[in-house]
Amino acid sequence: MIASYPCPGGAADEFTLAFDRGRERRLLIVPALFEEANRLRRLTVEILRRLDAAGIDCFLPDLPGCNESLQPLEGQTLDSWRTAMTAAARHFAATHVLGVRGGALLQPELPGWRYAPVKGANLLRQMLRARIVVSREQGLSETQESLLEAGSREGLELVGYRLGAGLLGQLQAAEPAPASDIPQDMVGGGGLWLRAEPGEDRAQADALAAIVAVGLKA
Repeated sequence: MIASYPCPGGAADEFTLAFDRGRERRLLIVPALFEEANRLRRLTVEILRRLDAAGIDCFLPDLPGCNESLQPLEGQTLDSWRTAMTAAARHFAATHVLGVRGGALLQPELPGWRYAPVKGANLLRQMLRARIVVSREQGLSETQESLLEAGSREGLELVGYRLGAGLLGQLQAAEPAPASDIPQDMVGGGGLWLRAEPGEDRAQADALAAIVAVGLKA
């Protein structure tokens, strides 16, 4: 079902995909960031469905500025996103958290897991490289250094996302929050964030949900 949570400083509540039956174990999933969020959306939702079937309430909140949010993405920072995820965890009385890829940079202080966590600098580097490739095809010459210098003053558009200077600066130094790691080799197969288009993998969804479910019931 679609629920919502009150986001501090926001003009409106943010949407959440929720499987809430009032059960004791309650998991907040912090989604992947930027283009990886699109590629991993199906997998993430399938994890929620499996955990619901295993007797676990779970919640996938929108980040401010993303999906159906009314807030501008350019005005967001890692700090504002962390505050939002903490508010969502409190609102839904989450007992545990799972950060997916870049979502591990935003996890609230709850016990839980990090699925294939990635540093903010690595995410930023991937997006910069993608922009440079496109610029080169258009006959333009850009470098990571020149882009970051411009972005530090006025923000920057990367792979279709308009990022503010504050978010760009924070990404360069951001490290995933401490938690138990779920590396890709525990899940099997290749990471879906590496595919050119969004995809799904039922076996990976089964494996991830099983790891979390076993940990929650231990």
